[in-house]
Amino acid sequence: MPISNPRAAGHAFLDGLYRDGYFPDHVVDKGRAVLLALCARIEAERPADLAALYRLTQAATEEFDALEAEFEAAGSEIETVAREEIGGDFRFVARAYGFEDADVEELIATREW
Repeated sequence: MPISNPRAAGHAFLDGLYRDGYFPDHVVDKGRAVLLALCARIEAERPADLAALYRLTQAATEEFDALEAEFEAAGSEIETVAREEIGGDFRFVARAYGFEDADVEELIATREW
């Protein structure tokens, strides 16, 4: 499903990871797909409040958890730079969809990274 939110559609998700050779593009692509799917889910489900948004973002966070093994297999990991970039993009998504007061730590509360 294409994303209709112009801010989200035009955003360069995980750009910092793509620009850093430590992070393999083929795995970063999967992370970008998680974030794009999150945007699509928000548009489809239209969460009414922060609790509903957090359910969606935390499910997407768990998908990033599953990518950790792929990062490691490629000689990388979700470390400080990646955590900041991923968390920043979750914050961006929340704001792009009108959830200015979303707490980034709550958005990604289920993370294992």
